[in-house]
Amino acid sequence: MDRKHILIVDDDVNMLKMLRMFLQEDYKVSIVDSGKLALDFVVKFTPDLILLDYMMPLFDGPHVMEILRKREETKKVPILFLTSVTDRDKIIQCLALNPQGYIIKPVSREDLLARVAEVLAKYD
Repeated sequence: MDRKHILIVDDDVNMLKMLRMFLQEDYKVSIVDSGKLALDFVVKFTPDLILLDYMMPLFDGPHVMEILRKREETKKVPILFLTSVTDRDKIIQCLALNPQGYIIKPVSREDLLARVAEVLAKYD
């Protein structure tokens, strides 16, 4: 059976490494450290799920998600925001974009695997 492909987008290299370590046993994992690179990546490879950091320079998570939703090949790819943003207004603004979820960092390996499996099961 083919393993599901997850794209992790985060400008924190240490976070990218940790999340990849959490997921690589069960999934094919690709990592990029900017919203721009994420948009370039999905043109070539469409992942099964995107873990998207909320706050990044230039192209932040919400901006990247808006662009992905406008593209035919990526408009149905599930997106989970993964962020340290806890500001209520920002969370409401983020949820208005209708992501498949919102995970607050730091996240445990068990919680991350559970949320990823839950979203992938719904969108399989």
